[in-house]
Amino acid sequence: METVSPLTAVCPSSDERVTLFALLLDTNARLSRSFGIRLEENCDMPLAWFEVLLQLRREPAGRLKMSEIADAIVHSSGGTTRLIDRLEEAGLVERQLCPSDRRAIHVAITPQGNVKLDEALRVHMDYLEEHVSSRLTCDERGALTALLSKLNESR
Repeated sequence: METVSPLTAVCPSSDERVTLFALLLDTNARLSRSFGIRLEENCDMPLAWFEVLLQLRREPAGRLKMSEIADAIVHSSGGTTRLIDRLEEAGLVERQLCPSDRRAIHVAITPQGNVKLDEALRVHMDYLEEHVSSRLTCDERGALTALLSKLNESR
């Protein structure tokens, strides 16, 4: 009897886990792409800028370390540095020295960044209503939020 090692076994494309993962990837890609286009058209803002500004707004202190931003938006440290450079050039964020760690740099949202984020959030809310809220019931949105939160929990 021949045994098949896990490394050489073929994963069937009809497996529910493969299908679920493909749906998650496809949904994320489609929503990200179409929202990014809408954001560019209405606010002249790239999606990556929106993600950074939103992370900073969510933070009670209004600032994060560069490494925290990279983790939150899933970018490399080099990519995050270039992204922050562009946001800083646009006047939407500023770098600040960390008072407790001289090696660390904080990134803080500026008043201009808050105004730009407010503009983008109006577009975002309209987009969410059209592409998410109107397609799911309140219970479905709650269940989806709970399930996605569960998948995002650290192990």
